[in-house]
Amino acid sequence: MNQILKKPHIYWILLIFIVYLALNFLFSGFYNTIKLILIYAGSVDWLKFGTSIILTLVIGFLVAVNTVTVFVKYKERQKCGEGITTAGIGAIGGFAVGICPLCVTGLFPLIFSVLGVSFSFASLPLGGIEIQVLVIIILLASLWMLRRNEG
Repeated sequence: MNQILKKPHIYWILLIFIVYLALNFLFSGFYNTIKLILIYAGSVDWLKFGTSIILTLVIGFLVAVNTVTVFVKYKERQKCGEGITTAGIGAIGGFAVGICPLCVTGLFPLIFSVLGVSFSFASLPLGGIEIQVLVIIILLASLWMLRRNEG
């Protein structure tokens, strides 16, 4: 972990974090939701919304750290196939949920709508926050898989 937090890698983590959040912002259509949040501020569940934003930031950070870890491991010529696969699943899961699973479509419901299936993360018990927690668990598992061979 010390190697990843050194100077050239920390810049990559920051850049990947910013790019990931920007792409998530665009893919999820959150730019449209911001206007609605301001209009309907009185009816917004701020606890769920704040939790969702924090979880999105955590997912972005974990995606960035996983990406840099994969790069460092690949550069060291270590096997990291299962960690790469799990990191990819976590990153795609983060994009699927979007920034606020209650407010926006996200990629997963959008893909289902093309197939004629109506689905919204808002229909889940916690409004999609459970999917974000699952993505965080997947990304942490990926990081663990990538780091366990360090010795």
